[in-house]
Amino acid sequence: MHFHFANSSQSKIDSNRVLNELSKSGRINEARKLFDKMPERDEFTWNTLIAAYATSGKLTEAIQLFKETPIKSSITWNLLISGYCLHGMETEAFHLFSRMQFEGQRPNQYTMGSILRLCSTLGLLQRGKQVHGYVIKTQFESNDYVVTGLVDMYAKCNCILEAEYLFKMMPNKRNHVMWTAMVAGYSQNGEAFKAIECYRDMVVEGVASNQFTFPSVLTACAAVQARNFGTQVHSFIVRSGFEANVFVQSALIDMYAKCRDLDSALIVLENMEVDDVVSWNSMLVGCVRQGCEEEALSLFRKMHARDMKLGNFTYPSVLNCFASTKDMNKAMSVHCLIIKTGFEAYKLVNNALVDMYAKQGNMDCAFQVFNHMPNKDVVSWTSLVTGYARNNHHEEALKLFCDMRLAGIHPDHVVLASALSACAELTVLELGQQVHADFVKSGLQSSTSVDNSLVTMYAKCGCIDDASRVFDSMQIRDAVTWTALIVGYARNGKGKDSVRFYDQMIASGTKPDYITFIGLLFACSHAGLLERGRLYFASMEKEYGIKPGPEHYACMIDLLGRSGKLVEAEMLLNEMDVEPDATVWKALLAACRVQGNLELGERAAKNLFELESKNAVPYIMLSNMYSAAGKWEDAARIRRTMKWKGISKEPGCSWIEVNSRVHTFMSEDRGHSRTTEIYSKIDEIMVLIKEAGYKADISFALHNMDKEGKELGLAYHSEKLAVAFGLLSLPRGAPVRIFKNLRVCGDCHTAMKYISRVFHRHIILRDSNCFHHFKGGQCSCGDYW
Repeated sequence: MHFHFANSSQSKIDSNRVLNELSKSGRINEARKLFDKMPERDEFTWNTLIAAYATSGKLTEAIQLFKETPIKSSITWNLLISGYCLHGMETEAFHLFSRMQFEGQRPNQYTMGSILRLCSTLGLLQRGKQVHGYVIKTQFESNDYVVTGLVDMYAKCNCILEAEYLFKMMPNKRNHVMWTAMVAGYSQNGEAFKAIECYRDMVVEGVASNQFTFPSVLTACAAVQARNFGTQVHSFIVRSGFEANVFVQSALIDMYAKCRDLDSALIVLENMEVDDVVSWNSMLVGCVRQGCEEEALSLFRKMHARDMKLGNFTYPSVLNCFASTKDMNKAMSVHCLIIKTGFEAYKLVNNALVDMYAKQGNMDCAFQVFNHMPNKDVVSWTSLVTGYARNNHHEEALKLFCDMRLAGIHPDHVVLASALSACAELTVLELGQQVHADFVKSGLQSSTSVDNSLVTMYAKCGCIDDASRVFDSMQIRDAVTWTALIVGYARNGKGKDSVRFYDQMIASGTKPDYITFIGLLFACSHAGLLERGRLYFASMEKEYGIKPGPEHYACMIDLLGRSGKLVEAEMLLNEMDVEPDATVWKALLAACRVQGNLELGERAAKNLFELESKNAVPYIMLSNMYSAAGKWEDAARIRRTMKWKGISKEPGCSWIEVNSRVHTFMSEDRGHSRTTEIYSKIDEIMVLIKEAGYKADISFALHNMDKEGKELGLAYHSEKLAVAFGLLSLPRGAPVRIFKNLRVCGDCHTAMKYISRVFHRHIILRDSNCFHHFKGGQCSCGDYW
């Protein structure tokens, strides 16, 4: 391009016009050539090129021209400051802002606007407050342009009350930009109803909405599921001519999807002229949230077929579908697509992959994805820990939780709740207490999910008083909270307390659920509360619409059996609305064992042989019943059948934790390093408790031998060996906590009561059924175990 200059003012005007056109069209190099050849340059000339450089991000060139310009007016300063603000250069912008004032130039409303937009974008609240102070000092507080910037700044810095105050101070100077800033501010700060109300006032005032106003109010409608108002806004959008705007359409789809109106969302999506990935993602998420996995997968396939740019928000949504459908083949094909498109490096996508595989129960794949992640955050760790806990890999979950803490990752509520659940299942009290301490030290706010897990953990570890203390400290209690305590007291042999808390639960207005009644009926069964149990069982469907399941029938049959009403128990079983499962037949078999009803016990056992052909429990129970009845040949026949079918009995095992080490014992075990001391202690124990009135119940010695041999066998049961070791190893007065994988036998139960009285110890024994708290010669179960 060639330039010709005539010595006239008209030529300068023409040159400035061309310079301005070149600058605005982005042809900065050509503009610079023209600038360099111009014989005369006025303020407009310099400012035009400075503006071009500043706007395009060439700030080094802009500052160089700024230094060279002979005239630095407020406009010149404003142009350079605006350039720094536009490109997020906070330090340089505020430095120039200060220099401008020092050199006697007064910032105008546009300077203030640029600076405030920078504060809004970067969330610079303190800087924004400083500018606000300058606004008041220079009497700009009545300028609607500047006040709009302040409203927007405070709103985006989460100071909505300050924004609201400024907005209300300008009743007669509110333009559509200020109204939009206020609506957006309310919406972004979680004040959805205020956003809707503000938008309604805006319409009443006759202020026109635009493509920035509509998305904000639609987001507010989505947040509170105000579908009807959202539909009214939709009508106004059509009347205003914005129905084809991509941003507005995307907000409409998101609003309808979050308001569970997928049909309307789909209509808007299908009417879009362009394939907007954000809109499709909103639709995809909406389908997943409503459990429409097939529709979500269909949308994903269409997105892929249309060559849409699948992003790190698309993949997590579609992976969520597979967590529910458990279609491993399709899940892995999407995983391959993720790798192929290069999204395996995105943390958000990897976290979704870990979560998906974990929810499908494929912990190997979940761990592989996790292990290859270069950067792991709390979500990554939480997904894996929760996955292991959910899939009953409790030890792995706790090991991983410890690794997470060693890696310096601060836990959130979700991972703490999962770790506590794992502690509860493994009954590792000491580690559970450490996790509790971790939660307290973390400074995290109280969480119902964590508190519920704490109640459950302490209850399952036999510390029902600690569980109750956590319960009492909770500000919010839901059905899970009450149920955890009801079940906890029931499992710890305090059925009457369970009933008392159930009454309090009902009085508080909290409705019981399916699990609540399992705990409640279990409590009645183990406390011998027959009439209460009948009443609660009848109320399930009648008052709360909860149809009894096999677990409830099992509890009732157990309750009736313990109360000696086997005929009624059998009648209830025959009247069941659902097919009796193994749980029900086990309850009946256990009742038959207690009552010595061999005929009905045989029927229950035969049903269990069919339902759980490889489970040794019914074989052992029936064999023991035969032995107790003196039918040694029948008992031997059952054991031969077990051997022929390859069914092995789980050996009885008891364990105790002393000084962070677990010590395990089998019946008549002599493998412990302190065996001599333990057996010596057993001899001492047996002498002392016999003097106190204990008599061995040889009906629990199920081998065909003489009386002395039976008594000796009973003395060396695994739980007695464990308690002897506890008395030897634990400090005087410390509680003795023992765990057993099977139910405690009747003789050991009686012996523990005497041991607790003779040695003045609180003995806590958890068997496969419940906790037994032995104190002063009594058991918490009231001998209904």
